[in-house]
Amino acid sequence: MITRTATGWHTEDWQIELSGVVRTVEDLWQALELPLEQLPAALAAHKDFPVRVPRPFLARIEKGNPHDPLLRQILPVAAETLPAAGFVADPLGEAQARRTAGLLHKYQSRVLLVLSGTCAINCRYCFRRHFPYEDNRLGSDELNQIAAYLASHPEVNEVILSGGDPLVTSNLRLAQLVRVIESVPTVTRLRIHTRLPVVIPRRVDQGLLHCLADTRLQTVLVTHSNHAQELGDEFDLAMNLLKSQGVTLLNQAVLLRGVNDDAATLVALSERLFSAGVLPYYLHLLDPVAGAHHFDVPEAEARTLMQAVHTALPGFLVPRLVREVAGQPGKSLIDLQLA
Repeated sequence: MITRTATGWHTEDWQIELSGVVRTVEDLWQALELPLEQLPAALAAHKDFPVRVPRPFLARIEKGNPHDPLLRQILPVAAETLPAAGFVADPLGEAQARRTAGLLHKYQSRVLLVLSGTCAINCRYCFRRHFPYEDNRLGSDELNQIAAYLASHPEVNEVILSGGDPLVTSNLRLAQLVRVIESVPTVTRLRIHTRLPVVIPRRVDQGLLHCLADTRLQTVLVTHSNHAQELGDEFDLAMNLLKSQGVTLLNQAVLLRGVNDDAATLVALSERLFSAGVLPYYLHLLDPVAGAHHFDVPEAEARTLMQAVHTALPGFLVPRLVREVAGQPGKSLIDLQLA
């Protein structure tokens, strides 16, 4: 039973759902009635990158359909265990961008904090599936180092919370981190990149809302949804609660083979997001991470898709097609003119 108040769900709601995620291939197969002949390959891929799926997300997947677009995102397959040219463990060169534990400084005006090594859901295309989270834990000493780094880099006006998923972190710890960030006068904006409001919408509880409202920082929350089927009434409620606290809402998606690689699906996603008050922001070409090459959509095909999307939607609902390239000063925008 959903416990709601005028300001959202209680903390216990999302913590129970987070602790009850599906963690084994066998449980995933049983819950979704998947073909048994695919089980051995899934078990092999699971050893490299374990299964982790919240039950609210699982409930949105059609049982017995191995081609369901949500299932594709969380299903371990044989292709993950095969090498592919150009697909590497650190596709964005993040090891070179690390300045102190948990802090990456890729772009001039903003830094990224790896707040957690855990996600509510393990997406099989994750570009950080090989990231050394154990070397980037944030304790009190590391938070002091982060504050000192920000103070010594006045060009940085935005801090991005990432992970893992930063909203796996408790509200108490989030509030502590926000206080550290806002103690640096030159930082004016906080951005949170998260999939949790999509896969466990009840994460938007009273404590989180208070944390995001009780700060001088301008706050942006970027959800990560790839398909309209992921979004339901609880997502809408979560977004309304965030908007009520003045949070700017954006979405970024990844273009994925077999998930959203057709114009109608991308159009439906943009329309569905906007109906919840979320503006489409980026559509990323796949980062070439080892184990995810089967999701890749070539750039020329992506251009053709986005031209059709641009025809069907008003400009403000068309996400920018981008690729992230290691060492570049920002995301690389993909020209929609056909090659």
